[in-house]
Amino acid sequence: MATITDLLIVGGGINGAGIARDAVGRGLSVVLCEQADLAGYTSSASTKLIHGGLRYLEYYEFRLVREALFERERLLEAAPHIIWPLRFILPHEKGIRPAWFVRLGLFLYDHLAPRKRLPGTQTIHLTRHPAGQALKPGFDTAFVYSDCWVEDSRMVALSALDAFERGADIRVRTKLVSARRDGDTWLAILEDTQKGTTYEIRARAVVNAGGPFVADVLNTKLGLNTNKQVRLVKGSHIVVPKLFDGDQAFILQNKDKRIVFAIPYQGKFTLVGTTDVPVEAVPDRKVVISDDEIRYLCDAINHFFKREIEPGDVVWTYSGVRPLFDDGSSNASAVTRDYVFELDAPHDQAPVLSIFGGKITTFRKLAEHALEDLRRFFPDMKPAWTETAKLPGGDMPDADFERFFASVKSRFPFLDDALAFRLSRAYGTRIAELLSGANSMADLGEDFGAGLTAAEVDYLVRREWARTAEDILWRRSKLGLHVPADAAARIDAYLSTRDVAQFAAQ
Repeated sequence: MATITDLLIVGGGINGAGIARDAVGRGLSVVLCEQADLAGYTSSASTKLIHGGLRYLEYYEFRLVREALFERERLLEAAPHIIWPLRFILPHEKGIRPAWFVRLGLFLYDHLAPRKRLPGTQTIHLTRHPAGQALKPGFDTAFVYSDCWVEDSRMVALSALDAFERGADIRVRTKLVSARRDGDTWLAILEDTQKGTTYEIRARAVVNAGGPFVADVLNTKLGLNTNKQVRLVKGSHIVVPKLFDGDQAFILQNKDKRIVFAIPYQGKFTLVGTTDVPVEAVPDRKVVISDDEIRYLCDAINHFFKREIEPGDVVWTYSGVRPLFDDGSSNASAVTRDYVFELDAPHDQAPVLSIFGGKITTFRKLAEHALEDLRRFFPDMKPAWTETAKLPGGDMPDADFERFFASVKSRFPFLDDALAFRLSRAYGTRIAELLSGANSMADLGEDFGAGLTAAEVDYLVRREWARTAEDILWRRSKLGLHVPADAAARIDAYLSTRDVAQFAAQ
């Protein structure tokens, strides 16, 4: 017998998780299916910024930038453990954009939306400022502005966790096989890819949050056609040994008028990205960086920094496909990052709402807009509620992470400072559940390296749908660059002793 639900959400990236969270909080029943892991594709391959999008002003995306700047402040309040302020140094490159043009853009950036916790723009002289020590001679002036860092895949997992705790049914490793309209509902067939079993879901509406697969879901799984198109753009990043001291990031203007970020990453490294490479189709397996992209990013760094890098210096890369709405731009960098909805709802038939485009910063507002588009099908839906709601672990007094971290060190003195900091950042106030009953490191079980213990692995399986070592090392804990080479095999061996499917999200 088919499970009956109000919404079937297809896709477990940031948009799908955000819509599930908002919908269930408005009183709707929700089933979310994700064919792989939460944030397993595009949402874990971002530049990991909560930002207004300074360069989008150049393409007159004022509505998007304003909305993103509002969301930046809201998300900083909602999740101060996984989001924190970051200052950006923008060296002025003569001959690319005039200084007055950059100043105007930064003035708008400072004033399009209120700033509560982030300082405004300032101009610095690189010959006298510590940030200039890492740069080659010839860069005299720079502009400094604020945005935020985010642990992107953790934000997806926490949104899904919030949805689950409010009553949503979150199903990972579960793909949509097909769906058809059956009167005023959708009758969908889902497959549990781990068990190889199929079952039916009957939903009053479908939300297609398939990201780069949105068109495939519409055309292949639902048997519908659309006149809207997704522009698929690959963005790749490299990670190299630390290029500069300090906790500031750099935003670099290239001669092709693209920008590249250089961002402190996990203490020992610098994250460099991103590229914009059009692709024709999305492979089933993850996309990978090309040699040309690596060279492009190395060249961008070498133009500015004294410490030059070569492809052999790259310790890790990741790539993702951004599902941008095709607005007809010939330049991939100019394609809008705004989102567009398509609602297919013939008279007296069940609706499907498809999400085209979007960016991680605006996921909460996107979800809010999506639910408003569906309101006429659910007249008893409760009002919007997420604007001031905390994400799991973010409910610390005054959103003050430093004060919270001090309390963690006092409460759990057996943690060394580095581990206490990492766990506080990753889990916020949920650290109390992870460490429940522990009075020593020995109480946390096997250490797989870098302080990743069996207790943390169990928590991630039980509460955050982690099923494999890859889920744990590269999306939940972000420890993949720090653990020993045999850690993944040891974790998978440990997980093989657990009934993961029964253990998850209980």
